[in-house]
Amino acid sequence: MQTRPQQQGMSLLGILVVLMVLGFFAMCVIRMAPPYFEYLSVNDIVQRVAVEPETAGESIGSIRRKLENRFHTNQIYELDAKEVEIYRKNGETFIDANYEVRIPIIWRIDAVLKFDDLHYKVGSGEPMQQAAATAG
Repeated sequence: MQTRPQQQGMSLLGILVVLMVLGFFAMCVIRMAPPYFEYLSVNDIVQRVAVEPETAGESIGSIRRKLENRFHTNQIYELDAKEVEIYRKNGETFIDANYEVRIPIIWRIDAVLKFDDLHYKVGSGEPMQQAAATAG
C-alpha cells in the first residue's frame, strides 16, 4: 500500500507574513537612505573645512559662513549651519556638527538616526572620538 507524501513548505499566510516583514524593512531602508547620504556629505564638508590651513586663522563667523555656503551648495537640508557649534578652547578652534534626524515610519513609530562623530579640531582630519580612541 502506498501512502501520499506529506506536503512541505510555507502556507500562503506564512508567505504573506514574510513579505510584510521584508516590506517593512525595505520601507525603513528607503526612508533612512536620504538622511544617511546627506550625513556623508555633511561629514565630508565639515572635515574639509577643518583641515583647510586658512580655517585656523579665521573668525568663528567666517567659519560659519563657509559652512553655510557649502551646505547650501550641496543642498544639505537636515542640518543648518546655525546649529553647528564652533568654539575656541585653549587657543584651538573646534567644530561640533553632531546632530540627529527623526524619521516618521508608521503611525507613532519613528526612526532616529544619531550622527555623533562630527566633532573636529581645526587642523585635524580625524573626528575627536576616533582621535581619543586611538591615542588611549
